[in-house]
Amino acid sequence: MKSQIVSQTKTSMLISGVVKITYDKKDDEAITKYALINLKNDLTNVLGEEAILATESKNSKIIVATIDTSLAKSQKNYELLREALNKKEQYIITVFEGQLQLIGNDRRGTIYAIYEFLSQIGVSPWHYWMDVPIKKQAELYLNEPFFLIDAPKVEMRGFFINDEWPAAGNWATKHFGHLMNEKGEKMNSFNHLYYEKLFDLLLRLKGNFIWPAMWDSAFYADDPENSKLAQKMGVIIGTSHHEPMGRNHQEWIRNHGQYGNGDWDYESNQEGLEKYFRQGIERSYQTEDIFTLGMRGNGDEAMGEGENISLLEQIINKQRKIISEVTGRSAKETPQIWALYKEVQDYYDKGMRVPDDVILLLCDDNWGNLRKLPSLENRDRKGGFGIYYHYDYVGGPRNSKWINVSQIQRTWEQITLAYNYGVRKLWVVNVGDLKGQEYPLSYFMDLAWNPEQSLEEMEGYTKNWVEKQLGGNYINDASKLLAAYSKLNMTISPELLDKDTFSLEIDYEFERILANYRDLSNQAGQLFVLMPEEYRQVYEQLIYFPLVATANLYEMYYAQAINWKSNDTKIVNQAADKVEWCFKRDAELTSHYNYLNNGKWEHMMSQTHIGYHD
Repeated sequence: MKSQIVSQTKTSMLISGVVKITYDKKDDEAITKYALINLKNDLTNVLGEEAILATESKNSKIIVATIDTSLAKSQKNYELLREALNKKEQYIITVFEGQLQLIGNDRRGTIYAIYEFLSQIGVSPWHYWMDVPIKKQAELYLNEPFFLIDAPKVEMRGFFINDEWPAAGNWATKHFGHLMNEKGEKMNSFNHLYYEKLFDLLLRLKGNFIWPAMWDSAFYADDPENSKLAQKMGVIIGTSHHEPMGRNHQEWIRNHGQYGNGDWDYESNQEGLEKYFRQGIERSYQTEDIFTLGMRGNGDEAMGEGENISLLEQIINKQRKIISEVTGRSAKETPQIWALYKEVQDYYDKGMRVPDDVILLLCDDNWGNLRKLPSLENRDRKGGFGIYYHYDYVGGPRNSKWINVSQIQRTWEQITLAYNYGVRKLWVVNVGDLKGQEYPLSYFMDLAWNPEQSLEEMEGYTKNWVEKQLGGNYINDASKLLAAYSKLNMTISPELLDKDTFSLEIDYEFERILANYRDLSNQAGQLFVLMPEEYRQVYEQLIYFPLVATANLYEMYYAQAINWKSNDTKIVNQAADKVEWCFKRDAELTSHYNYLNNGKWEHMMSQTHIGYHD
């Protein structure tokens, strides 16, 4: 368990009223222009009095600084701080001589110190993204003495916004899609206003890496401010497993005619593709961004007939030569990944290799089961290993992107296994639209920060996390409902469910499973009535909607099964009426969710989840 800075003892350090926060004006802008502003605003919301930012420390209650700044060096305990900070992204939170010190070893370390403190005083990372109320406290008592030092055990940690239409795409259009570029053209919805909200969440979850939305979007091209903002806020950007050399797939779709013969085929269009690759490196090689190597088929497909191993080796060698030529330094000095996704793992299994400095990104089977782990003799490779994991998936047999179907116990089992086998360089998880995945994503990010957690710690996670989102209200009941529906939904995702999924005859299988959902749905409704009004919206998003909406699907498909198999005309007609009623209720539940908080989440639950055929 992490040390808690908040104290119940009134003899401890008191923070109340107008709080002065001192910072170093020469600190990184990720701190001074973003994280510090959040600290000021969030602390104001907690205490009810406006906090003040200042560059001189007299009468200051809070000191925020990166260890190499003048402000940090002026602290009486600087030598102790300097000696303790020796890891990337490490931070110290301490109460020293009546001041709270938030000190980072680098810019992200300082940012994480700020957000850890805010989390501990009742500001959830999900305040914006799940409407979690900020806990009001007129006085904060901080333990004195107090000393917390922490650092991540996985180097890069983040998530992938994917499969984002029609839900997140239309939502982003409503909220952020009004910007115009220099030509007077309307920019894509996923612009820097959207990413400012997303990056803020990532950093509050102590992540540092994003694969941005790419179905109909081009992160770099759609809004030039996107990449600039990532660097300003301290976020590392990559491109997905089938988007090589810092280029988004939409860029090729829109402009492929400008590159040679316009074919996504290296054998017939080598010159055109190399020009395309080079432009990607030229655009962002001076950032922290990571470049994906290799080349898959056009649009997340295999590259063609056969293994194509020799061709892919040729492509990667040329890509690394381009990187070296553009950067003016050895290719090994620029971060790169090779994703062993789908058919690419087959190439690796047949003997294909990349240079030792390249990160090997292992992948699950798209449903949360690891496909490969590093062999003992390869675990010390310089580039290390990463993992690409799925909570959301589009593909055979059907999609899974409407709501959460992931059980954190399996995440713990599979991802901890990966960590124990040396997968410690990069963890990224596909969360689709993001909404609906708040609970498993929080767990994934917390696990990425510290994978060395026991089974007992994992089992207490749900209760502790729910308490932070619901303010301590009905925690036992709420956490049991969240864990139960996650477990049941993992049996089969809603998109896979239909009238033939379970048997009506054998051991009353369908009826028994439906009874579980009915019971949970009733409990969810009862708890909604009891929940304090200010927490009802977050409760609806986290528990009530996903549980009740899924239960309604089971009711509908059960009625359809009865309708198809009964020989009694009366029963057949009653079942048909029930199917129609449940279908309408699904639309009503979706509409209600979309219009929570005065329509804030309009479109977010509009992913197709009824009637898939392939």
